[in-house]
Amino acid sequence: MPLNQNPLDFKLLERLTQSYGPSGLEDDIADQITEIVRPYCDSIRKDRLGNLIVVRQGQGKKIMIAAHTDEIGVMVTHIDENGFLRFTTIGGVHIHQITHSRVQFKNGRVGVISVEKLENSSDLKLAKLYIDIGAQSREEAKQLVRIGDSAVFIGEYVHSDSRIISKAMDDRIGCFVAIEALKRVQTDYELAFVFTVQEEVGLRGAQTAAFALDPDVAITIDVTATGDTPKAHPMEVKLGAGVAIKVLDHSIITPPQMKQWMSNTAEKHQIPYQWEVLEFGGTDSGAIHLTKGGVICGVLSIPTRYVHSPAEIVDCSDVEAAVNLLVVLLESLVPF
Repeated sequence: MPLNQNPLDFKLLERLTQSYGPSGLEDDIADQITEIVRPYCDSIRKDRLGNLIVVRQGQGKKIMIAAHTDEIGVMVTHIDENGFLRFTTIGGVHIHQITHSRVQFKNGRVGVISVEKLENSSDLKLAKLYIDIGAQSREEAKQLVRIGDSAVFIGEYVHSDSRIISKAMDDRIGCFVAIEALKRVQTDYELAFVFTVQEEVGLRGAQTAAFALDPDVAITIDVTATGDTPKAHPMEVKLGAGVAIKVLDHSIITPPQMKQWMSNTAEKHQIPYQWEVLEFGGTDSGAIHLTKGGVICGVLSIPTRYVHSPAEIVDCSDVEAAVNLLVVLLESLVPF
């Protein structure tokens, strides 16, 4: 396996994961990424939807590399007379997992999600949940938050041996892999690294960015679930076994030529990889591959436990494999 000239900057990953950026409010992340990547590209721009498009000029094929900047969250829909907040979800929030989770608003205000008294646990529904921000009245709460304000889940960054735990690995880990690859890659191709918006609510940013760029080839970097925890749904992907090459999810069936190129390249450079068949969900590739007349698209996935929770777990060796494989793919001859 090729060794990076420099070790991965996991402090950058901490910075990205701990930043605020629910779907529709990704500006802070985009600004941070702009600051980081400016020395490694020829141009940077934002489109009307908010996608950050970072271009390395070249010739021949145009390759789009996509990772989404947004994270799941909640949005205030009502403030009651006692200052408690009712809310809706932003993206795929698992209702049964969030009771007593902490959330933080853009202004820094922290709240706790709690639940009304239930006669039966099966009665747990979104309408039974509320956020306690410590206010004692509607008037006090309205000084702190407004209807339509968004909050993200709090989940501190913990780096323990080869494992990292944090909120928002989905998909700040993909952004991290893309940034680290951009720092290292040397190629004649034109590269468009796109840090997309609103993936969690319908792949919206990827759709507009891909239409504007009209790439020849696209590679998405995102997380995937694992089957390596007790009584997990059977799935071959596990932590520490390498980057996952997607075969299928609910948004895409990867073209055979893309799977072969990715796996052959990984084997040639002795980069550990595993095949991913995800029976639910999707990624930005689902929108990109349907753009205009179609785009040959593949996905490099980072095995992640407890996806869409405030404590997602990845393994550093899988992240390193993803960076290495993305770099050698972008430096190799695209065979289609």
